Amino acid sequence: MTERPTLSRRAYLAGTGAAATFGLTGCLGASGADSLSVAYMPIFPDLQYFVMESEGYLEEIDATIEGNEFTDGPAIVQAYGGGELDVAMFGIVPSMIVIDRGIPAKVTAANIKEPMAILAHDDLQALWEEHGSDAFAVWEEQKGQKFRFGTFPQGSVPDVLLRYWLSEQNVDTSAVDIIEINGANAVWQAIANGEVDGSSIMEPVPTRVSQADVPVSTFRLASEIMPGQPAAVTLMSDEIRGTDVAAQFLEQHVRATEFIQNNPEPTADIVESGIGMPADQALSALQGPLSTFVTDPSEIENGTQIFSEFAAQNGQIEQALSLDEIFDYGVYDSL
Repeated sequence: MTERPTLSRRAYLAGTGAAATFGLTGCLGASGADSLSVAYMPIFPDLQYFVMESEGYLEEIDATIEGNEFTDGPAIVQAYGGGELDVAMFGIVPSMIVIDRGIPAKVTAANIKEPMAILAHDDLQALWEEHGSDAFAVWEEQKGQKFRFGTFPQGSVPDVLLRYWLSEQNVDTSAVDIIEINGANAVWQAIANGEVDGSSIMEPVPTRVSQADVPVSTFRLASEIMPGQPAAVTLMSDEIRGTDVAAQFLEQHVRATEFIQNNPEPTADIVESGIGMPADQALSALQGPLSTFVTDPSEIENGTQIFSEFAAQNGQIEQALSLDEIFDYGVYDSL
C-alpha cells in the first residue's frame, strides 16, 4: 500500500508470456485446480475476510481457500505479479498498480467506503476556525515548526486522501511535514508520544485517540472530503472472475458485510481475535461513522475515479484508469 514496485508494465508484458498464463499453478484459474489463493491484511477495512473465516463462510465455497496474510500492499502487488494469488483484499491504489502493470485482474467488490478521518491537534483546529487553511502557516509561526502529519507511506490510501484534502484546501504539501509511518499501531504511538500533530488514518486509530488523553481529535471525515471514498477492495484475477467460485466468494462477502452490520458485538470479538483491537474499542469503532462496510463496487465509483486521477498525477500509475478498466461489476451483479 506504500510504494510503486520496480516491475514496469512494459517489462512485465515483455516477460515469457506471464501476463497471459500466470496464476495457473496451484490456484483455481483456468487450470481447474480446486484451491483459491486469497491475500488479505490484518486491517479494519479487510474485516469481511475475518468474518468469513470466523463464521465458516469460506467453507461454503467450492474450493479450498488458502489465506495469505500480508503486512503491506507492495508485497501483495509483488505476489500478484509472481502469479501467487487469485484474490487480494487490499487498498484501491495498489489494486490500480496491479491493473496498470497489465496484470489481468479487476476489482469485483468494495470492502468499505469512507473509512478515513483527518485527525488534527486541538490548537490547529482552533486556528482553523479563525484563519482557515492559513492555519498551517500560523501554526508554524507560533510553534516554530511545521504541522506534522503522520500517516502511511506515500501512495497509500490514507496518504492519497490527505494530499487530496490539502489540495482541495489550496494548501501546498510543502506547508506541512508528512511523515511516513508503517502500521496503524505505529501511527497511534506517534500521536500518543507527541511525535506528530495529526494524521489521515482509519480505525482503530480515531477511536483510540477519542478515548485517550491526547490533544488530537477527529477534524474531518472522509465522507465530508470525498463521498464514496474507497479504501480496501476485493481484486480478482481474470481466470477467477469467469468462474462460479468468484460468485460464491462474493456471496460470502455479502454475508460477511451483513453480519458486520447486524451483529456489532460478535463482530467486535472477531476484530479483537483477528486484528488485535480490544473488543470494547472495536465495538465503539463499529458503531462510529468510519465503519460503512459494503460489497457493491458501485458505491465507491466517485472516489475511485478521483483516486485514479490523483495516482496518475503522482506517477504511481502511468495514466489514469477508467472505471471500466478498474471494475468488473458483473460478478456482483450476477448475485
